[in-house]
Amino acid sequence: MARNSVKPGISAVLAAATLLSLAACSDPGANAGANAAGAPAATSGAAAVAKQFNLSPDQARIAVTVDPTAAALVPADVKKDGKLTVAVSPFAPPLAVYATDNKTPVGNEVDIAAALAQSLGLEADIVPTAWADWPLGVESGKYEAAITNVTVTEERKLKFDFASYREDKLGFYAKADSGITQVESAKDVAGKKVIVGSGTNQESILLAWDKENKKNGLAPVEFQYYDDDSASTLALQSGRADLTFGPNATSAYKAATDAKTKLVGLVDGGWPLKASIAATTKKGNGLAAAAQAGLNHLIQDGSYAKILDRWGLSTEAVKTSELNPPGLPKS
Repeated sequence: MARNSVKPGISAVLAAATLLSLAACSDPGANAGANAAGAPAATSGAAAVAKQFNLSPDQARIAVTVDPTAAALVPADVKKDGKLTVAVSPFAPPLAVYATDNKTPVGNEVDIAAALAQSLGLEADIVPTAWADWPLGVESGKYEAAITNVTVTEERKLKFDFASYREDKLGFYAKADSGITQVESAKDVAGKKVIVGSGTNQESILLAWDKENKKNGLAPVEFQYYDDDSASTLALQSGRADLTFGPNATSAYKAATDAKTKLVGLVDGGWPLKASIAATTKKGNGLAAAAQAGLNHLIQDGSYAKILDRWGLSTEAVKTSELNPPGLPKS
């Protein structure tokens, strides 16, 4: 698969947001669970305005400086060619998606990869990769890192090292003019019609909440399943469903681009445990420590926050990057 080098300092061309198929980007290895992190109640007043994202191949990325301390931690075999080869899966905006030229990966993960490489004194070499292929690629050395919405699990920590850069969040979204303003716990979904993906992490959470509600004598959840995003969107907008529950990143992007839905609740992706999204490297080669230092440099100088805000993911920001944070337990 061809590699596309990502270089900083390219002039911006602001393209109108393109509504793409929003495939759920839940980590298939993540364990079911999540502690509700109370999302702010929807604000009243003027209607939300659709946001435009730059999906052109020309990206005006956030300027980043080299962190000498982090750069000194980069293993010699990674440093020798001056590049950081990063696997990214460009199939779900705003995390990563092909640009309007249908060949250049753009998105939050691409920006994080480019910024991290710069902080380490390297150039990011972005390799579009099917999500299922990153483990073998990182383990074999084909990719020096994977920055592709990977959730840290204890099982994965047997083969990989991690430097966290985002919280794994699931989101409840309602129609923009819905009277539902906040979903914090099980009782808030009692009697609601909720769209959820079959066999997903979020379905497991909703099933647990529904079980708790029934035990407490509350009305059951009406589970709704759809094969595609268009049918799901129609059900919510027509009132046949009250809520959707899925990966927050893609739902946030959709809400921002069409202004037809609103966030009403956030849930940790490892309920009842916290889950972390992390840059993934081969175990024991030392690169994860450099990545952690580089990410913390980006957090401290403010460029990290700007990158997340650029793609509407500020609600998933971490305060500090952790090296091999607690992972979700085995099933």
